[in-house]
Amino acid sequence: MEKFSTHNEKEINISGTSLVGYVNTTYSKLLEKFDEPTSGDGYKIDAEWEIEFLDGKVATIYNYKDGKNYNGSEGLDIDDITEWHIGGFDNSVVERIQKILN
Repeated sequence: MEKFSTHNEKEINISGTSLVGYVNTTYSKLLEKFDEPTSGDGYKIDAEWEIEFLDGKVATIYNYKDGKNYNGSEGLDIDDITEWHIGGFDNSVVERIQKILN
């Protein structure tokens, strides 16, 4: 398996990352592979993982506008979210994230 660090181990600069793809998986699977998420931005994002691979490539995994932060009581519980956004500086991180999760 590919080696990586998360925000739980070190500070990762995600400034300037943007949407590059998606992954369908469960919150529990993300917890299993990447440990606890950040609490997101408190507005559009409920949970976010920051990931840095050994070669310096950076990825984020996050929900967007479908959870309680954005939609209040109408929003999905974090455990019910299955479509997650992948951010990065290029789309090469999408396949890497998908491989870790499969």
